[in-house]
Amino acid sequence: MQSSAPHPAGTKEFPSWPDGLTRVPFWAFQRADVYAAEQKRIFQGPFWNFLCLEADLTAPGDWRAAQAGDAGVIVTRNEAGEIHAFENRCAHRGALICLDDSGRGKKDFACVYHAWTYNLEGGLTGIAFKNGVKGRGGMPKDFKMSDHSPRKLRVAALAGLVFGTFSREAPDLREYLGSEISARIERVLAGRKPVVLGRFTQALPNNWKLYMENVKDSYHASILHTFFTTFELNRLSQKGAVIVDESGGHHVSYSAIDSKATGNAEYSAQGIRSDNAGYKLADPSMLQGVDEYGDGVTLQILSVFPSCVVQQIQNAIAIRQIVPRGPGRADLHWIYLGFEDDTPELRLLRLKQANLVGPAGYISMEDGCVGGFVQRAVEGAPGMESVLEMGGADARGSESRVTEASVRGFWKAWRAGMGV
Repeated sequence: MQSSAPHPAGTKEFPSWPDGLTRVPFWAFQRADVYAAEQKRIFQGPFWNFLCLEADLTAPGDWRAAQAGDAGVIVTRNEAGEIHAFENRCAHRGALICLDDSGRGKKDFACVYHAWTYNLEGGLTGIAFKNGVKGRGGMPKDFKMSDHSPRKLRVAALAGLVFGTFSREAPDLREYLGSEISARIERVLAGRKPVVLGRFTQALPNNWKLYMENVKDSYHASILHTFFTTFELNRLSQKGAVIVDESGGHHVSYSAIDSKATGNAEYSAQGIRSDNAGYKLADPSMLQGVDEYGDGVTLQILSVFPSCVVQQIQNAIAIRQIVPRGPGRADLHWIYLGFEDDTPELRLLRLKQANLVGPAGYISMEDGCVGGFVQRAVEGAPGMESVLEMGGADARGSESRVTEASVRGFWKAWRAGMGV
């Protein structure tokens, strides 16, 4: 994904933005007009949104409801085996076409309001009483059903993940991601048939961008999360790095448990709350992971702009999608994954380690509330700014994870998309 640096001058719509990438005005998390512009320019602009898994659509007639920002989408597999996506919005009066989350064996979709019918590609195929009754009423004779369909999305898949875009200008998906990000997604997911172990939705009391900042923030991970540091799953002294693509929008943060680098005095010297050696696990087997990728990487967090996260924390594999629900609210969709060739022992380990993440997860419990702390704290300070100077002022990758480079990268891509 390519993007040019945005101009810092203000526009007629929004106030000016500070020079560089190290300051973010708090009004970006608060304004309703910013939120509305994001839906048009980013989620419905020349960017790719994660929609669902190919494994959700195993046979013709399978479908799944999805989101592209706040726009509802239906993703289908048609009789020819092709994947299609279109708005979950009837072209007649705007009602939802589908009310359920997923289904199988569909031939078509009928809006419950007035029974307008759509095929698996999103084309309008039927209108109840189109010709009226007894020669009276009905649609005009020159009404063309082919001109009245929900908006259709371009779709593409990578390593079993289905993405969609409303834009004809968006580059091909692999070009959008770049070779390094594509390879890192394929590292986790490619070559094996995924099995969904569970799904749920977590309500976040904050703007969607605050959660994406959190995902990209390798600096906070072992400071905020007591579990990470105490059980030495993620310390900044471990081997690892941060990768940021050229646009800034996509990133990878990864690390490997290194017994020689853990247990040092650096954390104790900081006096931070997450360094607490007094905690023990009643069942330490949940942390006895296996190196299923053969590269020693025990943690990889990858983000795809604007709102998708691919997670590997030891053997806990998950896809996360952030769905904006207004300037101060968001939903976080979680999909826990295993693979069809998992041994029973590995499947049990994945289920145990699934307890590390989610709204009550041993690790990520804090992530669900810290964004709300920010949202509440900045409410009365829209003219103030956050400071993003850890690790420098650029948005380039780094061998150190004591950096906010990937957070700065997110804002580089966001500003380019918004024209701010």
